[in-house]
Formats: sequence, C-alpha cells, structure tokens
Amino acid sequence: VGAGGIVVLRSFGKFFGLAGVRLGFALADQLTAERLDAQLGPWAVAGPALEYGIRALSDAKWQADMRQRLAQDAARLDVLLGRFDVPVAGGTSLFRYLSFAGAPGLFSALGEDGVLVRHFAERPGALRIGLPGSEPEWQRLESALAGWAARRKDAPKESEQ
Repeated sequence: VGAGGIVVLRSFGKFFGLAGVRLGFALADQLTAERLDAQLGPWAVAGPALEYGIRALSDAKWQADMRQRLAQDAARLDVLLGRFDVPVAGGTSLFRYLSFAGAPGLFSALGEDGVLVRHFAERPGALRIGLPGSEPEWQRLESALAGWAARRKDAPKESEQ
C-alpha cells in the first residue's frame, strides 16, 4: 500500500463478522487516499457504527478472537450441512455457498421453518447460508435441516411414479 497504486478496501461487517455494521475503510498511500477523498467526499456514517469501528480496530485481541470464532463456526456449519448431505461449494468464514439440484427445495423448507438464506434468481441451484449467531439459531437450523432431510427421504422417486 505504501508504495502506491494499491488500494485495499474492507467492509467492516464482513471483515470483522459484525453483521449489520454499515462501515468500511480504504487503505492506500497518501496521494491515492487524497484522490479518493477528493472524488468521494465525506461519507455519512452512523454514530454507533463508528463507535464499533473504533473499538474493533483498536483491539487486536478481540480481532484475533473473532477470527478464531468465525473459523470455528464455519467449520461447525460445514459439519452440520454434511450431516444432511448438503454439499458446500465454497464460501468465506461468514457464509457457505451451496450449489446443488436440491437447493430450491432446501430454500423453501428452511424458509418454512423461519431460517432465511439467500437464493439467486439467475442460479436456482445456488444458495448462500450465513453463520447462525446464537445457540438457539444453530438449533433451529439443525431442526430445519433434519425436517428437510426427512421429507426428502420420504419423497417418491421419479422412477416410482
């Protein structure tokens, strides 16, 4: 960054796992930062988001703990999805990207149980599922996946119709 010509952009919520914090920052050499400032001007930021940002950036231990927790939760989500034969195609430490033929049915089943995941209209076989936040949310996801898997096993096979 200091040598110039490089700009590093970070979304605070995604970088630190703080869902809902609408805050970002750019790291650049001084000349590039001045150009960005001149082109973009001041950016309105909510007071609470700014406070969270200041505290998170100044607390290296919290950052390390959060990265570790997110990695553990991502691994836990992989195991949970694997128990119900849901293939993980990719993702980050904050979400998993699923791509498989059963995605539309899974999307509907999870939604019926109050578990909201992102679907992609242009890719009906794809879903994005974020990390549950609390233990009750993990339990709700597990229950919804179990219900979906049970219905899937009871569904008549195409060859039987």
